[in-house]
Amino acid sequence: MESRSLVPQTPSLKLPIANLRSVFRPNDVERKLAKLPARDHEMLRATYERMLERGPERFQVKPSGIPDMEALYEQLPNFADALDDVKRHVALSQDASDGIEITPMLLLGPPGIGKTHFARQLAELLGTGMSLVPMSSMTAGWLLSGASSQWKGSKPGKVFEAIVDGQYANPVIVVDEIDKASADAQYDPLGALYGLLEHDTAHAFMDEFAEVAIDASQVIWIMTANDERCIPEPILNRMNVFEIDAPSLDQARAIARNLYKGIRGEHGWGRRFDDEPADDVLDCLAELAPREMRRALMTGFGNARLAHRETILAEDLPSCGKGKSKIGFLN
Repeated sequence: MESRSLVPQTPSLKLPIANLRSVFRPNDVERKLAKLPARDHEMLRATYERMLERGPERFQVKPSGIPDMEALYEQLPNFADALDDVKRHVALSQDASDGIEITPMLLLGPPGIGKTHFARQLAELLGTGMSLVPMSSMTAGWLLSGASSQWKGSKPGKVFEAIVDGQYANPVIVVDEIDKASADAQYDPLGALYGLLEHDTAHAFMDEFAEVAIDASQVIWIMTANDERCIPEPILNRMNVFEIDAPSLDQARAIARNLYKGIRGEHGWGRRFDDEPADDVLDCLAELAPREMRRALMTGFGNARLAHRETILAEDLPSCGKGKSKIGFLN
């Protein structure tokens, strides 16, 4: 499928270099639409008409240079190896018309250490969209690849939605908790991934609802898991596996400090509070898993405001981490 270069003018696109890449062939859609019975398959007809109305071209974005990732290394100190891998792939895409081709990655580690947050930050860094597919709630493979239009209530899958209904040819798609995918004898939730994770076969991914070839070869895949033993070996072999350790105490304090400063800077009311959090506040926050730090800080900011203070005290935080999911610090 074709692509052509341009510089996107939309303010929401933070990265200046992009291609317009065709993600399907309109002729294929027109043929499918022409064959539909006059009164049946209303949703499928609407899908084809929407595809033709929007056209096949989507943005394929990449940085104009190797971006400054220092802030990401500070926010996600325990993801350094994964960030290094991203930086290498970005470097390869420079000074050429090639898009970013990032090997699918598996982030392996305990719950709550920031795996999904990493994926969101990566999408922001690359300037593309992100779709989250929670595998723990999956009961059938069609959630990724779509269900046949012959079934009542069927619709396209998450890959089709991310590419055809989205803005980007190279979205970040996060398959969250892939190790918790449930399967039965009839459906394999991971079945579609065997082809999607292979660059060559992903060029002509067939959604079972639309039955039109979609170019999914540019998708940036991120899987998260707690236990790799539950993931089929052929899937593991298609990915770079990064074991994400719990942050050390110093790293956890740094994460908490960055979150404090980030929240303060994101809100107009933030200027009412101290530039830096107190040491005992950082100690309390460091006991929490990173995903819980933000909630605790928002509670702390609110309690301090109610008390007419510019400083968050440890007592403003909910139970100072007691009774919450704590991270296991590394020595």
